[in-house]
Amino acid sequence: MNAVLKGIASLMLLLGLCAPAAAHKPSDSYLSLRREAGQLSGRWDIALRDLDSVFELDRNHDDRIDWGEVRTRRDEIDRYAKSRLSLSAGAACPLQIADHLIEQHSDGRYLVLLLQAPCAGDGALSVDYAALFDVDAQHRGLLKLELGDATVLSAVLSREQPRQTFQAGGASHWQAFAGYVRDGIFHIAIGYDHLLFLVALLLPAVLGRAGRAWQPVPSLSVAAVSVLKIVTAFTLAHSVTLSLATLGIVQIPARLTESIIALSVLLTAVDNLVPFLPARRWTVAFAFGLIHGFGFASVLADLELPRSALALSLVGFNVGVELGQLAVVAVLIPLAYLLRRSLLYQPVVLRGGSVAIGLLAAGWLAERSLDLKLMPF
Repeated sequence: MNAVLKGIASLMLLLGLCAPAAAHKPSDSYLSLRREAGQLSGRWDIALRDLDSVFELDRNHDDRIDWGEVRTRRDEIDRYAKSRLSLSAGAACPLQIADHLIEQHSDGRYLVLLLQAPCAGDGALSVDYAALFDVDAQHRGLLKLELGDATVLSAVLSREQPRQTFQAGGASHWQAFAGYVRDGIFHIAIGYDHLLFLVALLLPAVLGRAGRAWQPVPSLSVAAVSVLKIVTAFTLAHSVTLSLATLGIVQIPARLTESIIALSVLLTAVDNLVPFLPARRWTVAFAFGLIHGFGFASVLADLELPRSALALSLVGFNVGVELGQLAVVAVLIPLAYLLRRSLLYQPVVLRGGSVAIGLLAAGWLAERSLDLKLMPF
């Protein structure tokens, strides 16, 4: 019995780790640079909400940051930006901020810093990035670099890997690919709404429906087939919409996408308690996976990568997402299978876990659909 209780505790810990974190789009800035003829030029888009966490821009507390509030702190923002981004190519490339704009991205308003940097060195370009890590350890800089020979490279700059070095050639492309694989893993690890949707789908995978009740499956092979169908359907669906959204073929407003994702988590959790969705869970995974793909695409869409680099980033990011999902399956399913016949699996793990997931999803749905801030995480 002690072994069973320990197993249940481990499974509930996995669920608990999914819960206490934000489910919104991660904090990203977008850095686009072009290098040619001894000069670097480009732009750096930083979310106003992120700058507000550093400079308290919203002085009148109306939850809206306007140009007037930014302008009063412009010099401080410029000094901050120059201290958190450095460029070199054998010799330092001193950063200059030529102008400022405010633009709308899919997830809110951003300050755009127009950049110039004389860069006489002919060595490989090194980018050192340290913005916002002290206020958000999960923040990332998403970089697009265009070289004079039309080569386009991309990378993810994170607290764990704040420095990247680039030169034309295949090695840099594989470096970019590896970066997007890591980013896909990172996104599924902190994309708690996506993760909880997958967990809610998989918790009953070691059970079978008998009317409105659940019964333990007779063998691991039966559970494995169910899991394979669910994961495959989810993967196919979100891969399709991730590609369509990133290529700009289909666009859905971010607020609507995030609201439907929260609703998908809520409905799947409720179905575990009172079955009403199709009994073939893979159909649920496919239908809602189409929406989750638009959520995944939010990381790549604002980069506006050219098609030559888009294929590499899409494949790399998708590989990372799948590796993250497989890690969840590898931990969750064997443990759930071992515990499926225990007296506590259905009331505590399945029902209790589904109630917890449903409550979180309901809070996210209210926040996103009504544009409110209700939850502390």
